[in-house]
Amino acid sequence: MLDLLGNLERTHANGALRAADAGAHVILMGWVNRRRDLGQLLFLDLRDRTGITQIVVDASADPALHAKASSVRSEFVLAVVGRVVKRDANTINKNLPTGEIEVAAEELRILNESKTPPFSPAEDATSAIANEEMRLKYRYLDLRRPAMQENLELRHKVALAIRNHLSAQGFFEIETPFLTRSTPEGARDYLVPSRIYPGSFYALPQSPQLFKQILMISGCEKYFQIVRCFRDEDLRADRQPEFTQIDLEMTYPRQETVFAVVEGFLKAAFAAAGVELPTPFPRMTYDEALRRYGSDKPDMRLPALADVKSAFSSDAVQTLGLDAGLPLVAVRIPKVGEVSRKERDENRELFSAKGGAKVIDDLKRLEKSWPESVAKVRAASQSAEGDLIVLVGGGARADAPPAELRKAETAVYTSAGMLRSELGRKYAARHGAFDGDAKESSSYRLTWVTDFPMFEWDEEEKRYNAAHHPFTSPHEQDMEKVLAGRDLDSVRALAYDVVLNGTELGSGSIRIHRQDVQSQIFKALGMTDEEARARFGFFLEALEYGTPPHGGIALGLDRIVMLLAGATSLREVIPFPKTAKAVDLMVEGCRSNF
Repeated sequence: MLDLLGNLERTHANGALRAADAGAHVILMGWVNRRRDLGQLLFLDLRDRTGITQIVVDASADPALHAKASSVRSEFVLAVVGRVVKRDANTINKNLPTGEIEVAAEELRILNESKTPPFSPAEDATSAIANEEMRLKYRYLDLRRPAMQENLELRHKVALAIRNHLSAQGFFEIETPFLTRSTPEGARDYLVPSRIYPGSFYALPQSPQLFKQILMISGCEKYFQIVRCFRDEDLRADRQPEFTQIDLEMTYPRQETVFAVVEGFLKAAFAAAGVELPTPFPRMTYDEALRRYGSDKPDMRLPALADVKSAFSSDAVQTLGLDAGLPLVAVRIPKVGEVSRKERDENRELFSAKGGAKVIDDLKRLEKSWPESVAKVRAASQSAEGDLIVLVGGGARADAPPAELRKAETAVYTSAGMLRSELGRKYAARHGAFDGDAKESSSYRLTWVTDFPMFEWDEEEKRYNAAHHPFTSPHEQDMEKVLAGRDLDSVRALAYDVVLNGTELGSGSIRIHRQDVQSQIFKALGMTDEEARARFGFFLEALEYGTPPHGGIALGLDRIVMLLAGATSLREVIPFPKTAKAVDLMVEGCRSNF
């Protein structure tokens, strides 16, 4: 028979008691983490989100209480009244903050029973729960695990630190609508049918983009929101259909203004996790990131790419089947050591050449024919004994038009960047660049990437798409090209990303605040005036009423917490995530059938 809580009230959390509390009369409540029966003595580990306290029930002191405690099993919910006792020196548990004490039970109430769980919250998920779907189906049990409770606490602390910092900087937290019209954000919308207007739908927001810009038109000056957003796209470890972002906007900013605000709240957020983050972050342009790292999301923990084209004569380039007009770069992964033939074959499977890029992965063999050239490669890449070096160049393509050569040049860099990342991950245990204490700032390498291309050409559609989104301002130096509708391939955007260890944390831009520029951008994207008015007429009209210059950014809160927690999936830091098939296994599906 279960007991009632009655007038009992907890005096302490289960992780709070220490040796200094010896002799105190306490009331604890929680789940039974483990039960150990040693005959006369029965030990119960009582768990809540703060930790564990050991409860001891002595049959010689109270046989009836001991008999009652003997019926208790794992995950039963208990209230325990007792006295704090210091443990003997030889029984101290140094692995627990409460390990110097135990509570001698005087009263025990069984508040609820538990079926035998499919897995124990006392066990580590990685070793004891091989099937992640089981964890998601019984998420309420999974969330009881200390590791998951720590992740939820970390998420709370990070969000609170960000809120407090932005509030202190004069930002207002303002909510924007969830039921709105579709806006172009690069993914499919989730639609909600309207009861009042049959056949019409609301779209759940992919971001509050237009609303936050309108808040700037409205005179709010500094807005932020930790907001839920929705995107109907294919899921990965770092993507969910519903996610949380830190969204902000401000008037009259330069890029540097936005950078300073973001660096400030990230510094506060990381400090909440015990990490001292150095600021300001390094900066590089998109072109520089591509040339040096082969990616617009550079992982700064690995060496940069090295330009080694000048190390080889034109005859050597021709013999190697490379195009003399394209780059030749060296990818260096430190401290890999000797690479076997089998490993080389496996490494080739990691590489999927884009645009005809060519890989040369056997430097020793190359050295037999061109020893001086290989020596120059080693010098240019600053390699040491045991470093793995792979060369990436462009396959020969005679008489290719300039546009094709530009694509091929980009393909060399992006292919080298992809290989750099893949090899870095594969040999991480050897080179140690990804190691380090999660509390050390050196484990977190942040950078800003700026000056992205404004437009991307869609070969199938034969038109330009916005590389960022259509409300991003062109670079001031390129404004005339936009207004004239010429050389759009070379137009740069006042767009920027903040990147951590090869992962994009957030993306933002200085926005278009002039109606004539916004209309011209829509034209460049192939929209007629009628289409632009139909889709964005309310916004174009708002721009005609004295819109101040403004800009902002949005960062993924889930992703930040994931990296701070040392997790590899967003599902580890979101309380109720969905699977890769966008299904919530706990509620047995993703939709309601009416």
